[in-house]
Amino acid sequence: MNFRVIRALMIKYAFIVSRNTFRLMDLFFWPVLDLLLWGMVTIYMMKVSNSAPALVTFLIAAIILWNVLYRAQQLVSVSFLDDVWSRNLLNIFGAPIKTTEYVGAACLMGLMQGLVVLLLLGALAIFLHSLNVFSMGFILAFFFVNLLLMGWSLGLMVTGCILKWGPPAEALAWAVPGLVQPIAAVFYPVSVLPAWLQPIALSFPASHIFEGMRAVLSGHAVETHQIWCAVLLNILYLFLFGYFFQVSLEDARKRGFLVKYGS
Repeated sequence: MNFRVIRALMIKYAFIVSRNTFRLMDLFFWPVLDLLLWGMVTIYMMKVSNSAPALVTFLIAAIILWNVLYRAQQLVSVSFLDDVWSRNLLNIFGAPIKTTEYVGAACLMGLMQGLVVLLLLGALAIFLHSLNVFSMGFILAFFFVNLLLMGWSLGLMVTGCILKWGPPAEALAWAVPGLVQPIAAVFYPVSVLPAWLQPIALSFPASHIFEGMRAVLSGHAVETHQIWCAVLLNILYLFLFGYFFQVSLEDARKRGFLVKYGS
């Protein structure tokens, strides 16, 4: 793996974002809007139903951490689509760039965007709602890393699907997070879900992270099995979806799909 190649690809991604006002808006505007909207909704719910103050804390913290996963997934998926839309796909895969370097650059950009979103929304939460998510300390870093890993896994899965099925699968880049969010217990405990859906929810690393987040914000420790489940599931999905992406890419090369799709 050549880190000079990864650095060059990261500069390319950064250049694309910096020269596109709509992409910059996607990075900053929508996460901030989510925080403001859900913050006002939960404050209103407290006023009309005497809800516990913890509800505001849980929902705002969930919005912040969910955006980390979402940004990581989007960077991997949309970076590939950028090369498709700009007719640059053949140049990328015709150059001496390894698959690990291509994916590694997208993942590192996802890490940077996730960190920016975490710091930005965390600071706004302190200013607007007097909620300091950074008070979770080291466990916040654990949550961040595991959500980042799940975001990368989903990004690889989506990109593999696009390589396998072409343009009709491009919508998955935005649809998959929306499909995962209701099941992954982001805003409510797994116990709220129907009994038949709970085992599926527990198969997502994010569900263990958000359950742990609510435990920490309630003044309790994260259960050991939740930590191990999140870590092991992330390792499993990274391996499976990474393999799926590699197989899909090799199949696309053999079928000449990259030539048709990227030109």
